[in-house]
Formats: sequence, structure tokens, C-alpha cells
Amino acid sequence: MRDTGLDATDLKILDVLQREGRISNADLAERVNLSPSACHRRVARLEAEGVILDYAAMLDPRSVGRPATVFVEITLSGQSDEVLDAFEREVATIPDVLECHLMAGTADYLLKVVARDTEDFARIHRRHLSRLPGVAQMHSSFALRTVFKTSALPLG
Repeated sequence: MRDTGLDATDLKILDVLQREGRISNADLAERVNLSPSACHRRVARLEAEGVILDYAAMLDPRSVGRPATVFVEITLSGQSDEVLDAFEREVATIPDVLECHLMAGTADYLLKVVARDTEDFARIHRRHLSRLPGVAQMHSSFALRTVFKTSALPLG
């Protein structure tokens, strides 16, 4: 990889950790052909440098009562820093919004929202989304089925 400062061993470590976050250091070291202490030092360095941002459990949305995924395209009334900052500050406070992306194209932002069902999404829309500052238009699309999902970035 160019300009990342990561060598092949770092990439192997990252690849394994993305897919098996709960792997023990001893097992990780064995998988990437390092001693446990050398592996631990590398992981600690990757964490300190901000390459590894955090660790999290991936939950099944159905198991926690949030089976509906809705993608919401938002167009703002303006593009000033004040409008963008106000929108971003407020949208970050909505717990049902899992992701918010500033976009190039027809919409200014794309949100990924989870809900219990269509009624719950209507509540989220009414209480939160419709009150976001600077919103001129919103288009919502319900995902019918998740074909596949990963959080693992390609490292090759």
C-alpha cells in the first residue's frame, strides 16, 4: 500500500482483526507469524497511530428490535459552513441515525437510519429528521433485504 506506512505484517494483523475482533493475541500472533510480544507491540502501535479506531460488537438488528433500515437522502437549503455545521451537529444527536455521509451529487447528505417498522420510522421522521436545520428536501428508501454487510475494509 502506498504512503500508509503499513507493511505486509501490519496489513495481515489488520485483516484478521477486522474479521475476528475477539481473537486472542496469542492466536493472532500465530496467524501472522510473530511472537506474542511483537504482535502486541504492533497492535498497540496501530491503535496509538489511529489506524485501529475502536473495537465493537456487531449486533443483529432484528435481535434488538430494529429490523428496518432506511436510507434518507437530504438536500439542504444552502451550502454555507453555518448551514452544514448546524445540520451535522443536530443529526449526530439522533440515536436512530447510524451513519451520515456528506455527498457529491444530487443529495447533500445520505443517512442510514434504523427503525422498528414503518410506524417507528414515521416517528423518527416527524420528531427528528423533519426538524433538522436547513433541510429543503428529503427522500427515504426502505431496504427490503440486506444482501451482505461487512465493516472490513479491503487492504490489498
